Amino acid sequence: MLGVLHSVSNMARAGIETMLMNYYREMDRSLIRFDFLANKPAPGEYDDEIRGMGGRIFVSPGLNPLRYPQYKRFVSEILTENPDIQIVHAHNEAMGYYALKSAKSAGVRVRIAHAHNTRIIRDYKYPLKLVCKRLLPGAATDYWSCGRDAGIYYFGKKRWDASGFVLHNAINVPKFAFEPETRRRLRKLHGLEECFVLGHVGRFNVQKNHSRLLDIFAQLAAAAPDARLVLIGVGELEQSAKEKARTLALEDKVLFLGQMANVNEWYQAMDCFLLPSLFEGLPVVGIEAQAAGLPCFFSDRVTDEALLSPNARRISLDASDGEWAKEILTARRAETHRSRGADLVARAGYDIHTEAVKLQNLYLTMAERAYAGEEPKI
Repeated sequence: MLGVLHSVSNMARAGIETMLMNYYREMDRSLIRFDFLANKPAPGEYDDEIRGMGGRIFVSPGLNPLRYPQYKRFVSEILTENPDIQIVHAHNEAMGYYALKSAKSAGVRVRIAHAHNTRIIRDYKYPLKLVCKRLLPGAATDYWSCGRDAGIYYFGKKRWDASGFVLHNAINVPKFAFEPETRRRLRKLHGLEECFVLGHVGRFNVQKNHSRLLDIFAQLAAAAPDARLVLIGVGELEQSAKEKARTLALEDKVLFLGQMANVNEWYQAMDCFLLPSLFEGLPVVGIEAQAAGLPCFFSDRVTDEALLSPNARRISLDASDGEWAKEILTARRAETHRSRGADLVARAGYDIHTEAVKLQNLYLTMAERAYAGEEPKI
């Protein structure tokens, strides 16, 4: 059996982690096992499912430069004790350097740096992340990304054009396909039957731009009193978003649902989907929303690669809140043919049942070549 060690923050219910679970569920687990190097100590919602499928979770000492020698020893011990782990696949953006450099020192021949974003958040680790971003390509053997723009941002255009590889953020398409009965049930249960329901799924952090989302919704609600906004997710800025909703007198129009296991059903209840992000790689939630046939409004900071449906469009973040609201209300009157969404997404290459087979074969081929003395190739 081939072991693949994925370096992540932790296996919480978020975009990268959900994408990995989508792939792991479809793998032939007699051939490939996913293990996870968790770099945050908090347990994740997917932990039990991972263990139930035979995967393991190793909690590292953390991505702190003062702990790097300890971190390196920790990874080395994992790889020494588990020689079947022949691939290390890092999803920590710039900080993936820690896992990949440690794996390189331990003799792992296939080391994948996977870019999931087009910008680094300016937090207290920003200077360290810039250093790691410069060092990242030298620690990796393979350069993967969710899309073109993220790959160029992390690895440079020359390297990306020469050897970059896009792994689609694939989903279980039938799970998100439009279901009128689910829509009727949820809307009735939550008193939304006669409402125009806008939705957003994402962690409450700077990247997702919830403050601007609420400003846009305030403009829209002034023109459409029946409008409601459904927000799914948790995060450090959730409380400030709730306070802003109160300040804008939107408490009775905004539903803060927290973390939801049935997000696929909530897409059915929505009438359109909003993602005014400050930056993105290629958002899984945007793929899911399009599979549900929703009109989608992304900011212009979301790559054009995310536009899989004629019902999806990008709006400049420089446009006013009123212009956003006008675009959304125009779409409200348009015919959308929601039942076509799933087929469009599948044909674009985002069906997990197909893509997981490709990834499984790719992992096996890469390991076979590398450990036969050849350089890893895509």
